[in-house]
Amino acid sequence: MTTPSRWRALTHHHLFWPVAVLIALLLVNVPFTPDFFAIRMTDGHLYGSLVSIVLFGSPLILVAVGMTLVIATGGIDLSVGAVVAITGALTCSYISDQADQNALSAVFLAMGIGLVAAVVCGLWNGFLVARMGIQPIIATLIIMVAGRGVAQLITDGQIITINSEPYKLIGGGYWLTLPFSIFVVAAVVAVTVALTRRTALGLLVESVGGNAEASRLVGIRSRRIKIMVYMFCALCAGIAGLMISSNTSAADGNNAGLWIELDAILAVVIGGTSLLGGRFSIGGTVIGALVIQTLTTTIYTIGVPTQTNLVFKAAVVIVVCLLQSPKFRAKVFGAKGARTTAPAEPATPADAAPKMEVSR
Repeated sequence: MTTPSRWRALTHHHLFWPVAVLIALLLVNVPFTPDFFAIRMTDGHLYGSLVSIVLFGSPLILVAVGMTLVIATGGIDLSVGAVVAITGALTCSYISDQADQNALSAVFLAMGIGLVAAVVCGLWNGFLVARMGIQPIIATLIIMVAGRGVAQLITDGQIITINSEPYKLIGGGYWLTLPFSIFVVAAVVAVTVALTRRTALGLLVESVGGNAEASRLVGIRSRRIKIMVYMFCALCAGIAGLMISSNTSAADGNNAGLWIELDAILAVVIGGTSLLGGRFSIGGTVIGALVIQTLTTTIYTIGVPTQTNLVFKAAVVIVVCLLQSPKFRAKVFGAKGARTTAPAEPATPADAAPKMEVSR
């Protein structure tokens, strides 16, 4: 294979442009922060900008991984931000009522309550979409709106603060010199990849997203698959809710996970998964989430005014999506090359079929 052919094959890989944009965003920070890539050890813990990006991007990675499977089935989940708030509110509320907030049994029980509530929310979403036939954007909008109210009711409209060292480990603690949340994310991603790429589950999800009715006719239980992915997405959002509330040692029913669903959808799209459903990429989603978090870090690093940071963020996302579009790249970069080879002339009907002689 020649060098141009290798380069063409590389640029056509679905992860090339997300990785290229991620590297470019990281390099943009260097002139403003010369030691941006420096990683130092302090008190047995690793610190640095790269570590912080992964640390603060961990909740988004989790939510985006769950969102990937939902989008792969042709759906969408707008309720993940509310699920994040509900999980954190329930967990912190239970811990705050305990006489000993450092008791492991109380912390594990509180986490269990929060995660069960998250899965129930996912079950409700899946039921509305798969069984009742409601459009996913409408079905999940219900919990997106009502879930914030539920979280506010749980917290009484206040920010619940706790002082629990075991619980703080999830989102703000360290293990083996690295933030503990990185290990949680790595475990969830590894399990997801193993289930979707080492078993038939991934193929079933893609077939449901490609054509749910055809999948049902060939014997695939498409409704059950949809309910499962919505439950899994809610579970990922629940774990993210534990991370966020653990990192701040508080539960904020109004602001926890606010608009994280939009960032998760962007991460999935940047990673190369189509919103129409079908084939998906977990690795691409992880890179997409890191792009979003790196972009947020870059905005603060280069000093973009607060009132314009969302516009700047939207502009960068548009550029990334355009670079991923084959049609856009063909028009901008490959228009001339596309015309170098003349198309073959179509065969005439006389040439296409053999002549037949009619005997008289």
